[in-house]
Amino acid sequence: MSTATFSPDFEKATYKKVTWRLIPFLFLCYILAYLDRVNVGFAKLQMASDLHFSETAYGIGAGMFFIGYFFFEVPSNVILHKVGAKVWIARIMIMWGIISAAFVYTGGIHWGAMALAFGLTDAEFSFYFLRFLLGIAEAGFFPGIILYLTFWYTRTHRAKMVAAFMTAVALAGVVGGPISGWILQSMAGVHDMAGWQWLYLLEGTPSVIVGMLVLIWLDDGPLKAKWLTVAEKELLAKRLEEEEQMKKDEGESCHSFGDAFRNAKVWWLSVVYFGIVMGTYGISFWLPQIIKETITQDAWEIGLISAIPWAVAAVAMVLNGYHSDLTGERRWHVALACLIGSIAFAVSAMPGVTGWGGIAALTVACAGVMSAVSCFWSVPTGILSGTAAAAGIALINSIGNLAGYVSPYMVGKIRDATHSMTLALSVLSASVFIAGLVVIYVTGMKSKRAAVETAAASRA
Repeated sequence: MSTATFSPDFEKATYKKVTWRLIPFLFLCYILAYLDRVNVGFAKLQMASDLHFSETAYGIGAGMFFIGYFFFEVPSNVILHKVGAKVWIARIMIMWGIISAAFVYTGGIHWGAMALAFGLTDAEFSFYFLRFLLGIAEAGFFPGIILYLTFWYTRTHRAKMVAAFMTAVALAGVVGGPISGWILQSMAGVHDMAGWQWLYLLEGTPSVIVGMLVLIWLDDGPLKAKWLTVAEKELLAKRLEEEEQMKKDEGESCHSFGDAFRNAKVWWLSVVYFGIVMGTYGISFWLPQIIKETITQDAWEIGLISAIPWAVAAVAMVLNGYHSDLTGERRWHVALACLIGSIAFAVSAMPGVTGWGGIAALTVACAGVMSAVSCFWSVPTGILSGTAAAAGIALINSIGNLAGYVSPYMVGKIRDATHSMTLALSVLSASVFIAGLVVIYVTGMKSKRAAVETAAASRA
């Protein structure tokens, strides 16, 4: 380990330099990723009727993304760790941009006997197939970015950086809602294409362009960054070495691929993330439809109103991440955010809470679940490193994101059966509530090594 010393001002300036280089660009990348993942919620406003999709069919298609995502998440993140972030993140973005744009042809591909074998129309089969491919293409992006941040930042800075990066989800809702609404309303019929077709094309193409820019802008780590001085590189390396040693001293460090799968906390954290994701995608995929049914049917106005919950969530998650870093506390910053989100979902499910009252409740729910996410990833990155970090982060994310399939499918089935959102919102409330309870439990677990040392000390 380096024995050089660095002044607080130099260290602060170095991390500020790294942050301004990385976070705005990663922020843009994640906005595009999230838009291409959830713009199906706005496309549904026209696409479902044009292609004769039931609520269940839409729910299955929206969730099919996460099946492909699940199977390719861990391999993708391990490959990123081996070949480098720059090339792999570029590959991911270019592929998902091309596939997202290909949804233009959802209603125009004829599958014949293949679709009939599954009891589906050609349009349903295309929708499911393309959503599955989109999941495969994007697999590894989010956990890859979380892993990438561990190459630059220690746990002292990480919650704040992850929160800053993940406000892209909220900003995607703030910016994407009005843009998506405008495209649906203004581009319908242009060159004989439906508004939802233009939506996929215009929101998929930028991902291809930015994916190419990744090859120019990102570096695989501090040592390869030509924009850092030798002293700055040495500082970053020293802080990361110190953190790695601290993990070993605390008995928390898991380094190998197998360590990630043997660590009980990884599996419990997967449960936590599953519950949180149930809430986030319950809002992402169904908020436009809720607004359409309770407030207005104008696509542009739906887009504007849908921006409100995400704008509030953006502020809440940054404040929560900042305060978590300031205090060094993670457990209650995640758990209490989950519990607040759960209560808000429960309020939104009450029969008398509709219209703007329902949007207000969902705004608090959105702020709660997104605030939980903003601090959540500081927990696994605090106990995993090396290949275990690549595998463990991807494992948690892939299992947790299976809720991205369960949530829209469940809501679609409930809506077809009950023609309302009451029961669906209640289930989302329960899911987020359980996540809050589990995070309290898992963050109180001692590592096996720490438990053995404590027992030995008590016997001495």
